[in-house]
Amino acid sequence: MMHVVRLGLTPVKGMAHTALPDVDLTADGPVYDRVFCLVDPASGRVLRTVENDLLMACRASLEPPVLTIRTPVGDATGKVVDGVPMTGYYWEREVKLVSVDGPWSEVVSRYLDRPVTLCRVPDPGAVVWAGSVSLVSTSSLAELARRIDRPDDDGARFRPTVVVDTGDAPPFVEDTWVGSRLRIGGAVITVDERLPRCAVVNSKPAAGGRDAAVLKALSGDRVEGNDIFCGVSGDVEQPGHVSTGDPVRLA
Repeated sequence: MMHVVRLGLTPVKGMAHTALPDVDLTADGPVYDRVFCLVDPASGRVLRTVENDLLMACRASLEPPVLTIRTPVGDATGKVVDGVPMTGYYWEREVKLVSVDGPWSEVVSRYLDRPVTLCRVPDPGAVVWAGSVSLVSTSSLAELARRIDRPDDDGARFRPTVVVDTGDAPPFVEDTWVGSRLRIGGAVITVDERLPRCAVVNSKPAAGGRDAAVLKALSGDRVEGNDIFCGVSGDVEQPGHVSTGDPVRLA
């Protein structure tokens, strides 16, 4: 039987994708996932993980109203207080943001050696590339490990909401879920599309910096047009609580 082996998210876009024992999935996606982002104050651009993968060495945790960010050069924690409304740009898409007053921008700016502003994202999913929930199978992870000649990992480099143990199923079995509904614990997910990947999957999880030629390993048979695919994404049809070990079934 398929089941959940990893759940993960990050409250601050681009930072380390943290494994959690359970998550609540709402109509907007996982609670507290990417509810903050970092913005270049000069251009208004939301920092993209693929261009700023050293952010992956930072770790954020949120227990409202307290946000904690740990970086290699220091930590910052405090109660989140809204500043001023801002307009940001994510992949040329205009997004509404609110600056956050507190110590976090300073410590992250010092770590990145460039000015950044921490912002709250009022509209769920505004700085999310695809659907609000992403999934990858252990079958695909095992095949990738074979192709790049290294041990299986937990899937963190793909930053998925859910890693599904698919047993002896063939690699990339999750492609067959597109157009279907999955019951995962207490939630139901509609799987909308295969998930195109960018070069961030070549970076070392929780550290940043290139450590594997993942896209190259996938490029032989996982390409359509200009996109290279691994995993799937979708949205929450029925909200619910999900824990590691929960069964995953095609609905």
